[in-house]
Amino acid sequence: MVLLKPSAFSKSPKLAPPQQGGFSDSLIGDTVEAADAFIRQWVSPHLYDSSSTSCSLSSLFSAENRGEGRRFLDVLAKLHYAIQSAGLVNPDSAKLAQARELMQTAMKYLEKEFYRVLKSNRRFLDSESISGLSSNEKAEVNADADAIEDLKMIANCMISSGYEKDCLKIYKKLRRKMIVEALSNLGFEKLTSAQMQKLEWEILEKKIKGWVRLAKVAFVTLFNGERILCDRIFSTSSSSSSVSIAESTFIDITLPSALKLFVFPITVAKCRKTAEKIFPTLDVYQTILHVIPQIEQIFSYDSTASVRSQAAESLEKLGESVNAMMIEFQSSITKESSKSPIPGGGVHQLTRYVMNFIVFLADYSDSLTVIIKDKESSLPLPEDYYNNEENPENAGSPMAARLAWLILVLLCKIDAKSRLYSDAALSYLFLANNLHYVLTKVRTSNLKVVLGDDWVANHEVKVTQYLEKYEKMAWGDVIASLPGVSTAAAKAEEALRRFNKAFEETYKKHKNWVVPDPKLRDEIKASIASKLMGGYTGFYKEYPVGSSDIVRFTPEDLNGYISDLYIGLRGSVPVSTN
Repeated sequence: MVLLKPSAFSKSPKLAPPQQGGFSDSLIGDTVEAADAFIRQWVSPHLYDSSSTSCSLSSLFSAENRGEGRRFLDVLAKLHYAIQSAGLVNPDSAKLAQARELMQTAMKYLEKEFYRVLKSNRRFLDSESISGLSSNEKAEVNADADAIEDLKMIANCMISSGYEKDCLKIYKKLRRKMIVEALSNLGFEKLTSAQMQKLEWEILEKKIKGWVRLAKVAFVTLFNGERILCDRIFSTSSSSSSVSIAESTFIDITLPSALKLFVFPITVAKCRKTAEKIFPTLDVYQTILHVIPQIEQIFSYDSTASVRSQAAESLEKLGESVNAMMIEFQSSITKESSKSPIPGGGVHQLTRYVMNFIVFLADYSDSLTVIIKDKESSLPLPEDYYNNEENPENAGSPMAARLAWLILVLLCKIDAKSRLYSDAALSYLFLANNLHYVLTKVRTSNLKVVLGDDWVANHEVKVTQYLEKYEKMAWGDVIASLPGVSTAAAKAEEALRRFNKAFEETYKKHKNWVVPDPKLRDEIKASIASKLMGGYTGFYKEYPVGSSDIVRFTPEDLNGYISDLYIGLRGSVPVSTN
């Protein structure tokens, strides 16, 4: 409004100047009077004293007073509007000063209410409850929703009234404390990389197990719940900066803790690369790999890109470490230098160790698929064992090729160790035992899925071939010496003598040979029995025991001796004196 100064030459009576802000003062005066009357119903008179820290007379946002709480916020919204309007017209108005003082008093009370709602509903506002709002406990879900709605309305009122800093200070302080406490309860330790590198591996391995449990809860529940809560409470609150209030609040509460979590995996990746450390390292890698979708969703802001990059860097470093450990493991197989043959041609301890190791590796197939991106191997294989059928390049994926390669390195080593036996038959039994053990481990683990049915079928054929060669070399002479029912009586005695001698020598030699797998042991004995028992039984019917001192065994005796084979028994048969 423009006021014209009266002319000095005017002869009309002097008019009194209009009262500035008359309408606005009247408006704000009415608003202040109505607001003051309502606010005094809830706010202790002591709170009007700026030096007082007294609390309110009653909780405005309790369940029974929630309707009044909404009305309280409406009153403050009107008061804020009146203050803004009056400030434009008459900024020096006494009524305006009174209104601002009343607003400050109300905000001080509202600040306490905001804190009370946050703290008293802590059980409903913990990250687990927020992350699982689909809970079947309806009453708790409702309490949760009411608390969030109260906080949202209070925050909107405070922020729109210019008290953003006060509101966020309370929220950030309390929620940050909850995050730190939750992580501490999960076992999180604030160790630096230097401190962790000084730990013994056994201690660090225990801490790895704790970190794996912690990280799953932190990213799936803790940080996720905090993101949801920030978005719900501050979703409609505007900010003067390019970063939303919900975003900036979430960052201030979670970012420091999230980044500290990744100090651990990067430190684990720096540990000395030995084969026994690969599985704890894979545990850390797999944990991060599995929570990557949550990390990308929860920390999706540009301002939280550091968390995503730390997760990616952790995977990269851990993957490099796992690759180095696999190379070290492969090298340890080729460098194994024991020269003592396994008694009885049993399963070599190297076979047991390597296959158990590879079986565990197969349980991490999803992680190894990401880590192993090519089919290259760093160590050569003996030329006499390498052929197209065994070539790991034929495996379907780089990961499958690498595991197939490790098994092939083992089989090459076992092939070399079979040459430590002076008896060729025992060499083939040793090869059959060890390859059968390998196959059993593959069939009964995730390796069967990784390597496929064709791999299994090809190696089953090899076991059969080893057994055929063993049987021919070990029992060929016995089978050849077996007298038939058509043997002439004059030659029967000599034929039986040859059979007795061959069987006794073979039995003596083989009684200490072993086949650890019961099923394979029964198959071998059944094969031998099928080739001996029919012919010998027919002969025995023609020349029963007692008809000649050369007849040493009944068919039942012969079958019993065969049954005693390959189980380490120390029984023996009488030695022929002829």
